[in-house]
Amino acid sequence: MKTRLTLKVNGETRDVVVPVQKTLLEVLREDLNLTGTKHGCELGECGTCTVLVDGEPVLSCLVLPVEVQGREIKTVEGMAEGGRLHPLQQAFAELGAAQCGYCTPGILLTAEALLEDNATPSRDEVKEALAGNLCRCTGYTKILDAVELAALRMRRTHA
Repeated sequence: MKTRLTLKVNGETRDVVVPVQKTLLEVLREDLNLTGTKHGCELGECGTCTVLVDGEPVLSCLVLPVEVQGREIKTVEGMAEGGRLHPLQQAFAELGAAQCGYCTPGILLTAEALLEDNATPSRDEVKEALAGNLCRCTGYTKILDAVELAALRMRRTHA
């Protein structure tokens, strides 16, 4: 059985007709071609598929698209504005915080939500916010450094 959905993704309204059992992760990747959101464990344990829904991190492998109709969905493709990287993306690139990059989209979006709520997080608060996002390549130090650098830069531009 298929259903017609209207989703607002990265500021654009998108209409799709999809099987009712498809997850938001599958619809984003397979139907909307937004492949920045990655398949991970598909059990809600790794954070790889994290997207923002109304500014809050959500594991897209556990959400049905019908549940998020009328809400703002943001994927990693929606982070850059006007051809300019988001400060988090810039800091990750500069500090080498992304190794293989598979977990990076989920981490970037989770960090964006954190910095939206808390412009001056402590390292422990960054660690806590990112605790649900697993990375198999790094020791997390460069990731934490990049989030802190982006937070500093974002505070300077808003001051």
